[in-house]
This record gives sequence, structure tokens and C-alpha cells, in this order.
Amino acid sequence: MIHTRRAALLGMSAAILAGCSGGGRLGPAAPDVSASSYQPVANAGFDTWVAGFRGRALGAGISAGTFDAAFRNVGYLPDVIERDRNQTEFKRPLQDYLALTADEERVSTGRAMLRRYGDTLAAIEGRYGVDRHVVAAVWGIESRYGARRGTVPVISAMSTLAYDGRRGSFFEQQLIAALRILQAGDTTPARMTGSWAGAMGHTQFIPTSYIAYAVDFTGDGRRDIWADDPSDALASTANYLAKAGWRAGQPWGLEARVPSGFNAGQAGRGRNRAVSQWSAQGVTTAGGGALPDYGSAAILLPSGSGGPAFLVFHNFGVIGRYNNAENYMIAVGHLSDRLKGGGPIRSSFPPDAQGLTLEDRKELQRRLTAAGFDTDGTDGVVGPDTEAAIEAYERSRGLPVTGVATAALLQSLR
Repeated sequence: MIHTRRAALLGMSAAILAGCSGGGRLGPAAPDVSASSYQPVANAGFDTWVAGFRGRALGAGISAGTFDAAFRNVGYLPDVIERDRNQTEFKRPLQDYLALTADEERVSTGRAMLRRYGDTLAAIEGRYGVDRHVVAAVWGIESRYGARRGTVPVISAMSTLAYDGRRGSFFEQQLIAALRILQAGDTTPARMTGSWAGAMGHTQFIPTSYIAYAVDFTGDGRRDIWADDPSDALASTANYLAKAGWRAGQPWGLEARVPSGFNAGQAGRGRNRAVSQWSAQGVTTAGGGALPDYGSAAILLPSGSGGPAFLVFHNFGVIGRYNNAENYMIAVGHLSDRLKGGGPIRSSFPPDAQGLTLEDRKELQRRLTAAGFDTDGTDGVVGPDTEAAIEAYERSRGLPVTGVATAALLQSLR
């Protein structure tokens, strides 16, 4: 959900980088506050800032009519500042991330979308050379295939963040770009909605990325990434990846198997070697077969030596231009493979710090919910909902309130 600058500067992504709630609820740019809570409040300082910004916008080529129409109903959104100040600081382990972004529901929905929009995606692949399954995977991770495109007014959100000043110059740049989009007639202020930080449409473009890469694939004269029809958004994503250097006909990577005693110090992005060198060390596909050769490749061990390994090629780095978080890049690649008919990750993930596997955590959530402490889902990912349920259970039993999912807690529920 975040393009390169978005990942670095906003720290969120299908993001989704970390802050998804327990129970697996995930939206565009992973907003964890309902859109209805983003209500404007009176703020004299904000009004003064808008008046000053108007002159800068007009000086940048924005017409008075465009500006006044865009700001007619704009207001200061304190919840945007709260969200910006309290972004999750930790990074979810890959297994949890995949449970949220490449779950079976997302796979089955994605396959249905590939059938529904098969002709469109085939035409997009034909024009831009980017694997349709990768484009669909980005779509699925960023907005659940358009189901959660974001409903926060983008002009209000970006004005609030620009006024706040923490990254004021960046958001003012995005705000000018958003006004240029409106001035071009691609959408209207009312339809220009997105995440709390201004990521928009089916595949969550920020305004500057939109201006650089969005395309009018339908030929109706507008680059409409907000429409129910995802054609322009999907084509824009393919165009983005194509211009980032996508090599047609080549995979992003694959799950691999490293031999016992493999030197993990060789692993990591940028530590590329010829596939023949990896093969000579005993690296195979996850099924034990010979590695395909698509040029130099790196080995990734995102869960350490005890977890799955991945061999990644040039196109993996291209996905990183869209969002540079390693978990995101693997998730897009893995989901694209699942959409083609591939299976789940073959290798086992190691237990978490509390000694629980994903299946253990799913069982804990099921048992908590059955006991009357709803975790709002049983995906095995321990987020705020699961933590709150654990705390409620602990209070009800007179236990120390920790909110931590442990083996002892699971045993007490059995």
C-alpha cells in the first residue's frame, strides 16, 4: 500500500507494516480507526494556515476556482494527528503478516477477481509486461481488492498533516499534487478519499505517485483510481512497476530450502550470487528440485535459520519500489503465487517468543471467544482485540493482567 517514499516517510503499509488489529481486520494502508471518527473540529490556527497556503498553491499554478472548491468543506482532523503520532513502532513477524495479507479468504477472493477481471488484467499485462497475478496481489493487499479503499477526505487529511508540521513540507507537496489532480478533472473533492495519510484508490497511490504513474486505461479521459471499476487503478499499478524496471516473464522469487548448516550470514537483500553458486551449496526449491536461473539472486531468511527461506530475483526489488518493507515484498510475491494456484508456504515457522505456534494462537483465540472473551477473529495474530480479551479473561480469574498470549494461558483455557 505505500510507494517507496510512503513506506519510508509514513511507516504504515498494507502497511501495513505492523499495526493490524487482532482478528485480522485490515484496510487500505491498514487504518485502525473507523472513518466515521475522522470528524473535523474548529481550529483557528488551521484556518490561518489554510489562508496562507492558498497563496502558495496559486503560486504553484493551482487556479483559484480549483482551490476554493477543494477547500469548501475542508476541516482540521485531530484523529489524523493522533494516528500519525501513534503509528505502531514494531514490525510483525512474517508468519503473522502473511496471516493478515495472504490468508485463504484473500486467496479465494483474488482468484474470483482474476476470473471477473480476467480480460482486463490480461490486457494490462499485455500492455505493460507485468504479471497480472502480481498486480492483483498488490490490489488484494492494499485494499482487499477494492473493498477498503479508504473514506477519509484526502484534502482535509493532508491539510491537517501539513499544518501540523511534523512532515509539513512532504504533506504540502502531496497537497499541491492532489490539487493538480482535481484541476485536471480526474475526480472531484468529494470523491477524493483515501487513508488517513492520503493514500488513494484501489492500490493506494499517494498524489505525487498518481501524477507520475496513473494512466487512463479505460480511455474515458480520466485517470480514475477511485471508481468501482478498478481498470485504471490496476493499469496504473502495472505502469508503476513497469517503469520501476519489471522484467517480463521472470518471477519475483520462490520458496527455497537451504541445507543444514547453511551460513545464514550469506543471506539478505543485496547479497546476490549466481544461482549456480547457491545450487553448489545445496540450496534447492522448497520441494527439493533444482533452482531455476533468472539471473543473480539473494537468499532471505526472514524468520531466521529455523524458518522458511526464499530465493529472490530482480523483480523482487521492483516490488520494493512500491513498498520497501521486506514482509510486504514477500507477501505480494507469495500471494501472487497463490493466485496462480500455488500452495501455502511449505516450511514451518518457528514458535513465537512465548513458545506458541500460529495454530496455538488460533486455538487460544477460539477458546477465549468460546469462554465469552471475544477476540474478534481467530487468525492467530495477537493484536489489540486479542490482547483486550486476554486482559478481560485475566481480570475475571483474578490473575495478573498482562494481555500476553502464553502457553500457560492456553493451558488454563483447555
